[in-house]
Amino acid sequence: MKWQWKLGRFAGIDVYVHATFLLLIGWVGYSHWTEHQNWGEVLNGIFFILALFACVVLHEYGHALTARKYGIKTRDITLYPIGGVARLERMPDKPIEELWVALMGPAVNVVIAAILFAYLFLTNSLVPITDLTIASGSFIERLMTVNITLVLFNLLPAFPMDGGRVLRALLALRMDYVHATQTAANIGQGMAFLLGFIGLFSNPFLLFIAFFVYIGASQEASMVMMKNSISGIPVTRAMLTDFKTLSPRDSLSQVVALILSGSQHDFPVVDATGRVTGVLERDAFMKALTEHGQSAPVMDFIRRDLPEVDSYDMLEGALMRLQESGSKTLPVTHAGQLVGLITAENITEYLMIRSALRTAGSLPQPVG
Repeated sequence: MKWQWKLGRFAGIDVYVHATFLLLIGWVGYSHWTEHQNWGEVLNGIFFILALFACVVLHEYGHALTARKYGIKTRDITLYPIGGVARLERMPDKPIEELWVALMGPAVNVVIAAILFAYLFLTNSLVPITDLTIASGSFIERLMTVNITLVLFNLLPAFPMDGGRVLRALLALRMDYVHATQTAANIGQGMAFLLGFIGLFSNPFLLFIAFFVYIGASQEASMVMMKNSISGIPVTRAMLTDFKTLSPRDSLSQVVALILSGSQHDFPVVDATGRVTGVLERDAFMKALTEHGQSAPVMDFIRRDLPEVDSYDMLEGALMRLQESGSKTLPVTHAGQLVGLITAENITEYLMIRSALRTAGSLPQPVG
């Protein structure tokens, strides 16, 4: 089953909606029916949620288009019940660039709220905020209020909200990036505890938000720490050298045998000269096997657009290429010949072994 569906492609970026988003639509419809017993109110409630998430999509485009200005592509934008996620290939290298990318999302909501306020003011349609609820009151004013709420919520100084990245970028202007990330993550986790404590005595939903914030802060700090740990280490230290390859003439039946006889999932396809023509990834293999059977040639299903990694490159650059490509495995070459494979899993294992050797007082040089 596909857990997300494509809504369309706008400004060169695919927009998806996750299957769990339907749960939100169902809950909104049920809540309005329970309160009003009127199908018109049910449709009005659903339309309001759709309008709200249209604003969320525009918010994510604020991030994506600003990142594009700095040469960073966005893989896609996905809508979840708790909001939207724009998957950037990487975060900006310079703190000032990260600051602008983080701010442009909330800035879009500020512009939307300002336009809606101007319309309400010019048409003399403003009503007291106390007359509004989530499910009733002026449609446009409620939408304006929710956009303001989105700005305030997203600017909370905690990962993975925009405010956490704004805080990290500001700190990174005065200190090193790793220290700035750790400080911002600590502040975010402190805020998570505060939200959780408040949630115990008021709104249980705050407990969910607190958990989300705490995990997001931990993951961001861990990712930056890992990137810092591999800085200056060559790819040869962590690349996989014991692996199987495929020939352009092979069929999927050969892949079945290789997978069942070992633990390798992705297979480079190498021609007679030793050059890599592509990689057959596990997901593509499983789909091809289901739709075409074992006799289909592997060349029809390989991925050819993978970035190059040279054995003399640094691990930090290889990890970035893994993230940018969205691939789990990249071939490592030297002078055009395949010499190894690099995966995020292998990088993590290398760091674990390196840490263990350091703890034991040994040198990490022999590893890899």
